[in-house]
Amino acid sequence: MKYVIGLMSGTSLDGVDAALIRTDGERIAEFGVGEMYAYTEPERAILQSAVDAALVWNFEGEEPDFTAAEAVLTTSHAKLVAAVIRASGLTARDIALIGFHGQTVLHRAPVGRRKGKTRQIGNGEALAAETGIDVVYDFRSDDIAGGGQGAPLAPLYHAALAAQDQLELPLAVVNLGGVANVTWLAPDADPVAFDTGPANGLIDAWCRQRLGTSHDSNGELAARGKIDPAALKVLMKHPFFAKPPPKSLDRWDFSLDPVQHLGDADGAATLTAFTARTIAAAIDQLGQPGRILATGGGRHNPVLMRMMGEAMGVRPEAVERVGWRGDLLEAEAFAWLAARVAAGLPTSIPSTTGVSRPTCGGLIAHPRL
Repeated sequence: MKYVIGLMSGTSLDGVDAALIRTDGERIAEFGVGEMYAYTEPERAILQSAVDAALVWNFEGEEPDFTAAEAVLTTSHAKLVAAVIRASGLTARDIALIGFHGQTVLHRAPVGRRKGKTRQIGNGEALAAETGIDVVYDFRSDDIAGGGQGAPLAPLYHAALAAQDQLELPLAVVNLGGVANVTWLAPDADPVAFDTGPANGLIDAWCRQRLGTSHDSNGELAARGKIDPAALKVLMKHPFFAKPPPKSLDRWDFSLDPVQHLGDADGAATLTAFTARTIAAAIDQLGQPGRILATGGGRHNPVLMRMMGEAMGVRPEAVERVGWRGDLLEAEAFAWLAARVAAGLPTSIPSTTGVSRPTCGGLIAHPRL
């Protein structure tokens, strides 16, 4: 069993989550401290500029210069690693690995026989040099090369937690980040997973555009509004929803255009209903779960959680109800995945990403001595 620190910077660009666990890449022997680093406004602006440049690039022509953004990632992630080590009472020598997700700036899913493309910026070599610890990074490229979607990657960790805790199946785990994805766990079967559509991404973008705020705190804006059926119908017609799983998407694949004519509160209510109904439709394809566990920032939005329950007929529960750490789950997952890369174990399988065969994806950067 090794001490591993996992690091996750999501598409919301609000900051980095870090979690320490002790694991061999199969079982989790210990859940250690968790810490969060909030990006400063200048840091967030640099990262947003990288995302904007990537969207313009769209994998055509010369890649943009991501040096400034990668420097922000190295500095912020190294500070957070140091904070975790201090809080745990360990030393850097006690930490075997760092699982470094990096920052997704562009993701294009496979289309037909054409393989997908994904770009997570983040200099694993620089982070290893800064921390003095081996760093596992670039988790998605091998999956993409094997014909997979490159996402989601946390489902195998969800399955490991559920098995270790002996949770009753069937069970659905819904991750409510910028994008929503579901992990379906059934008895005697491999986990099934795919992106379901937007989660917080569109709602956050709406709040930023209309109010200059980062998100709809506690769903208060949506609670004051009314769902617009016509706008919701347009949103639901997006071609992504007609695709069979496995499937994945980029946070920026959806537009606010269908709700631009609405007031602030009605737009928020409609976008929140959109997230809830697309998650419900995805789970309905899989079966009737006995339980739905929600992780990610969206679980803190009571309006979204209520709308999900109304749409699915099963009230979702925050993962804390089963003892999981919803704010740290993705960071834990990348710590666990890093241990699997070091052990040569699969990090994705056909039923979670559509990859042609179980694949161990990730590079290992060693600090220079």
